[in-house]
Amino acid sequence: MATPMSTQPALARVSDRAFYAFVSALSVTALGFLAWILLLRPASSAQIDVSFLPAVNASLNAVAATLLCAGYLAIRRRSRRLHKYLMVSAFAASALFLVCYVTYHSVHGDTHYHGVGWVRPVYFTLLISHIVLSAVTFPLTVTTLFFAARGTFARHRRLARWTLPLWLYVSVTGVAIFFFLKANPP
Repeated sequence: MATPMSTQPALARVSDRAFYAFVSALSVTALGFLAWILLLRPASSAQIDVSFLPAVNASLNAVAATLLCAGYLAIRRRSRRLHKYLMVSAFAASALFLVCYVTYHSVHGDTHYHGVGWVRPVYFTLLISHIVLSAVTFPLTVTTLFFAARGTFARHRRLARWTLPLWLYVSVTGVAIFFFLKANPP
């Protein structure tokens, strides 16, 4: 017997097409906003000290990477409940990172790298791969979490096999980029 629409969980009523349209619109909006902050908009003249935020951002990325690894181990050990809490916590850490990142760059503007020699192309290779993969990781992460919340675990597992390594790479390279910038101040 079919369950009436009013008693189904909200996510069960959301069509895949509507969800994909939402995630696509959200991703394009977020990327456009970040591009505007970093490339087009000059730094704010506000006298707010946000110099502590790059360290906070690196810490949040490190926390997210740690939670991702712990979440992977939890699911390998069939501890679904712990896996769920760890992965939602990793998402929260990454979301908080994004808020702090936008705040920092809204006030500070773009950050220039001052390293020279062989380390410069290494840094930019890491940075470019980090940026490109973070743009891909955001919609993958949201979609992977959506499938889990919806209870479509076969789809969740298939997508998580791609999402986890990309998300982990973006988190770890975020920390590495912080240390590259810290080692070569202006």
